[in-house]
Amino acid sequence: MEGGESLSLEQIRAFLEASDEVLFEGRHREEVYAWVGRTLKQHGYEKLRRAEKSLLRRYVTRMTGLSRAQVTRLIGQYAESGMVQPKQYRRHCFASHYTREDVELLARVDEAHETLSGPATQKILQREFHEFGHRQYERLAGISVAHLYRLRATRTYRNRRVVHQPTRPTKVALGERRRPQPEGRPGYLRVDTVHQGDRDGVKGVYHINAVDEVTQWEVVSATAQISEAWLLPVLEDMLAQFPFHLRGFHSDNGSEFINATVAKLLNKLLIEQTKSRPRHSNDNGLAEAKNGAVIRKHMGYGHIAAPHAQAIAAFYRERFNPYLNFHRPCGVPEETADRKGKIRRVYRWYATPWEILRQLPDVARHLKPPLTIAELDRCARAQSDTEAAAEMREARRKLFATFQQRRSA
Repeated sequence: MEGGESLSLEQIRAFLEASDEVLFEGRHREEVYAWVGRTLKQHGYEKLRRAEKSLLRRYVTRMTGLSRAQVTRLIGQYAESGMVQPKQYRRHCFASHYTREDVELLARVDEAHETLSGPATQKILQREFHEFGHRQYERLAGISVAHLYRLRATRTYRNRRVVHQPTRPTKVALGERRRPQPEGRPGYLRVDTVHQGDRDGVKGVYHINAVDEVTQWEVVSATAQISEAWLLPVLEDMLAQFPFHLRGFHSDNGSEFINATVAKLLNKLLIEQTKSRPRHSNDNGLAEAKNGAVIRKHMGYGHIAAPHAQAIAAFYRERFNPYLNFHRPCGVPEETADRKGKIRRVYRWYATPWEILRQLPDVARHLKPPLTIAELDRCARAQSDTEAAAEMREARRKLFATFQQRRSA
């Protein structure tokens, strides 16, 4: 547009006739407005005749790419002030009725009354002004409940009064949050549950897995539900299946084990109850590992209905648990420290849980009477490992066949 404002009216007329099919468009509003002002001033727009004004209007419209209404507005602005300038945007703001002092006063009231509801706080502000004659509450006395909540959300209010309400966890006195320290003695159990899934809103069976930390002696059972009434007889039966005295019972923080009924049972048997600590995922790692390597491997991931719990518990007691403890070898961890002090577990020795228990010093002292080492040896030598595994697999096949029959029926 440089020099475009210096053309004469005759040159402008010839330019418009020659450029009928050409369209122009301004790049920056400030430049366009400045050019329009210079053009109108150069030709003395206010002194031109009507036809000349119309010609100049067409020229400005063609050169700037503005609409006819926009050009009319700019010409009107030039006629009033003698210049064309873009108007500065001013956001419309409502007049502020409540001052910063009012917001801080509201914060002090909320602090004194520990943040009552909006209507209750509104009543207090009205009473402060009308009944007690405190003039500083004059504006706040007429505040609405909705605007009171808006003032509480302002930065001034939040800077004046910061309310921090930390999470208050419910403390459960049952069980102690710590990792058991067996010190080479059997009888410290790690316990966990495994759910066999849901189907069409019907709960599946729950497997209860208890593993001794030192010997890896494992007892598994099943229950239809994990409520206290269902779980208590299952736990009593499981604890009775361990051949040695029990000293500790460690679980996660699930309510199926952390409750008054289980605590009463353990106290009766003089068994110490502990539970996993927060941010220590390995506290119950042994039971979690056995869940996958034993229960999921043999029972699978498919849904098994809860009514089969009694049959599964009988299979565990008669076939599965004897196989696990007398015929299935486990890796015995040996902890070693490298040059940097990092503890690593090396598995050089594999043995059955009975072999691990058998080699403990003074093993007879740990056994429950009337059990003896000779009696457990007879149980271990009654079958070979492969024969016991074959019988266990056949019993499991028959068990799963009953699941299919009941499902078909």
